[in-house]
Amino acid sequence: MTACVTEDAAAPDTRQHGAALTIAADGSYAARLARHASTGSWYPERWTLAGPEPYAVPLPGHQPEEADTGLLPLTDGRVLIRRRAADRCTLGLLYPTGPGTGELPLGAVEAAELTLLPAAPCGSRAYALAPGEHSTVLWLVHDGRQSTVPHRARSVPACVAEIEGRCTGGVWLDRTGRLLALDQELAGRTKTVAVDLERGGEVSPLLQITEESNDRLLLADPDSGLLVLRSDAAGHDRLGWGVLGSALPVRFPECLRLPDAALRPFAVQSGQALAPESSAVAFRVDAAAGTWLGVWRPAERRLRQLPPPRGWLAGTGLWTRDGELRLPFETPAVPCGVARLPAQATGAQARDAAPLVLSADAGRRAEPPVALRSPGDLSPAGFPVRAARWVRIPSTPSGMPVRTQPPPAPSTPSSQTEPVTQEPFGAAAHPSPCRPVPLQQAPLAVREAR
Repeated sequence: MTACVTEDAAAPDTRQHGAALTIAADGSYAARLARHASTGSWYPERWTLAGPEPYAVPLPGHQPEEADTGLLPLTDGRVLIRRRAADRCTLGLLYPTGPGTGELPLGAVEAAELTLLPAAPCGSRAYALAPGEHSTVLWLVHDGRQSTVPHRARSVPACVAEIEGRCTGGVWLDRTGRLLALDQELAGRTKTVAVDLERGGEVSPLLQITEESNDRLLLADPDSGLLVLRSDAAGHDRLGWGVLGSALPVRFPECLRLPDAALRPFAVQSGQALAPESSAVAFRVDAAAGTWLGVWRPAERRLRQLPPPRGWLAGTGLWTRDGELRLPFETPAVPCGVARLPAQATGAQARDAAPLVLSADAGRRAEPPVALRSPGDLSPAGFPVRAARWVRIPSTPSGMPVRTQPPPAPSTPSSQTEPVTQEPFGAAAHPSPCRPVPLQQAPLAVREAR
């Protein structure tokens, strides 16, 4: 980016941005649209990231692709492709076949716009959103099953749910691919809702800080429950964090406010269930001076700003279990490369390391929260406010989302600690993470944790 954007003047960016490189759910493969150096035409390219050295395999079709063609790599090595064709979108699976490219047709969806969502945690199922005039249809475009008939798909796109309003985003809240978070725009306001795919697409509120604010979920770590979100509840756009299943408020760290720069999270480290504050989040930082890397952990009161590798495909990367951050890059000398930043450089912790426990005085520097709603608001019965630690919240069939508070004044940094515990949803044999308390019912004026 070359424009200078200040945080107070910047509006939330709700447009769909095509990633420079899309990474599979388990980090084994990636895919992107590459350009021929001579003709300038677009073609799909698959990157293999598993193994000692990454390498790229071109997957050109019979004709050049459009610049808005969607790609989604699966964990079996195939790449799902979405093309526009008049008033519909066609789908297929690409795979290398010796010198050529094989393609398995998956059918078509009668929609002018179809946006591929991140692959389900299993790495084989794929979903897409088709927004309409008054609602958005969630499609299952590939169920991951293998066909017994060669060169034919076993399944075709199927409608999973129709959701009121215009939905964007797409963040998975568990490791089973059951709970999907979507940003729902209704009456000019955007809130995040949770869609239960095992209950026929049942929708429940997930993120609502105030009735007037626009609240969007950006990233989630199903293991630790860490949520990274964006809200304008304070009158301007702010980045914050919370914990899925927690009854304590969302925090808005002052260190995530950079003058004349825009932050966009793109990868969250998988952490421990009881230590969400130890998980690291990687940010793309865009400013007039260029683009660089930011790394932040809730347990730290600072944003580490690091120079990116030359040729970094900005906004893409993944964390390893050991806390290593891997950033794909491309240069004339290295057309397919991955730079590795060790945990010592980013401040991340290995997942098996002992969780960091902050002292009781760590969060006392923040000022009292500003009351954005009536002080008469009460918490739901059975969900007491405890200022000293995260509260255990059992899940219910109807679903429940995160208690929040308004962002603090910009003069003082926020406190960012306290772990959370999680409970399974339903039978112990099929665990899913619990959902937080409905935010619109949560009191905003909660005392700072001590």
